[in-house]
Amino acid sequence: MRTLLIANRGEIACRVIRAAKSLGLRTVAVYSEADAQAQHVAMADAAVAIGGPKPADSYLRIPAILEAARATGADAVHPGYGFLAENSGFAQAVADAGLIWVGPDPKSMDDMGDKERARLLAKAAGVPILPGSARFAVGDLDGLEEAAGEVGYPLLVKASAGGGGIGMRLVASEADLRKIVEATQGMAARSFGDGTVFLERYVRNARHVEMQVFGFGDGHAIHCFERECSIQRRFQKLVEESASPGLTDAARAAMAAACVALAKQERYRSAGTIEFVLDDDSGEFFFLEMNTRIQVEHPVTEMLTGLDLVAMQLRQAMGEHLGPLFPQHSVQRSGHAIEVRICAENPAKMFLPSPGKITRLDLPQAGGGVRVDTGVRAGDAVTPYYDSMIAKLIVHAPTRDAAIGKMLSALDSTVIEGITTNVAFLRRVIDHAGFRAGRTLTGFVETHKAELLG
Repeated sequence: MRTLLIANRGEIACRVIRAAKSLGLRTVAVYSEADAQAQHVAMADAAVAIGGPKPADSYLRIPAILEAARATGADAVHPGYGFLAENSGFAQAVADAGLIWVGPDPKSMDDMGDKERARLLAKAAGVPILPGSARFAVGDLDGLEEAAGEVGYPLLVKASAGGGGIGMRLVASEADLRKIVEATQGMAARSFGDGTVFLERYVRNARHVEMQVFGFGDGHAIHCFERECSIQRRFQKLVEESASPGLTDAARAAMAAACVALAKQERYRSAGTIEFVLDDDSGEFFFLEMNTRIQVEHPVTEMLTGLDLVAMQLRQAMGEHLGPLFPQHSVQRSGHAIEVRICAENPAKMFLPSPGKITRLDLPQAGGGVRVDTGVRAGDAVTPYYDSMIAKLIVHAPTRDAAIGKMLSALDSTVIEGITTNVAFLRRVIDHAGFRAGRTLTGFVETHKAELLG
């Protein structure tokens, strides 16, 4: 591998470019019309325009991306996260074009991308799963009420092909069931090209805890400890931290063992994340899904362990056998890390995106346990076409209390003008007595909405 094309934009494209350059690789960016002056374009050694501002006209155009690789002499592709990152068809097309795919095998992507199949595979590996139903296709809801009764209310309707908070809806009672199922099917069909959904038990007092894994493709894998991601809005994460304040040592060990077992069974290759719901009342944990890509919140793990997960992905793709270099006992953690996602959105208006031009962008100085990952600069525009995230602030300190103090200082030194952001909201979250006490359930934002919205 000599030249890496990054099939993405924004913060993650910049992150991958930095890792690639640290390994001596030449980098190629792709960009839409809206991103012609973007930071990732300026950072790369070469850049290719691939279409209009809408993702469907640019970052989701597989032929255009492959042509950009051919035209620039790229011999490898890293997909980042989002867009085509978990599209097995794209991974296979990259391989069929004679290029190196930096990520998991297409089979693993298919196995884990189908949420019902993933549940069955997890169960076969001995991973606990929540009660759930078979899938329901668009126009075929026979037996829906009976299945829901067996799962129990409240329950979640989940898109079979979806990931994260997209394609997930809560149902409190049978009166709302069909309406919400049909709405979720429609959204799933539009977003993922697959309208099938399934039902899954909803845990009332829940934490969202995930485990970072790295597979070597030969039946061996390691875990890199957990991240708690319970502070969310609309089922999408805002704050991530490690260690989880709600996970006992025994539960952590059991979760890690379950994750490694699943990754080994799958002969998983590259970085991946296995997500769980943790019942705060019983201490039990249950499999949610596996994300076959690098995660937005991977810096939490990197700050905690000293690993460079993106560089590990690239080194593996370059043919390096990493298994002997990273045995499980070598993965140690130190202190506590917290990440917040700074977004162009208005918390007071149900977190609606707030596009516009950034006229001032003062972010904390990196170093001393503070990390800043961003893909924008002052003068850039946040457009309505893409995710509203502006930057990620990540801090590391010896203790959780010290990390909270460091994050508050970092947020205090963050000044963004020209657009509405969630900076003040994030500061209220981190400084909240409930957060400080570690009472970080998934309903945290809704429960404390009046205090957090100011």
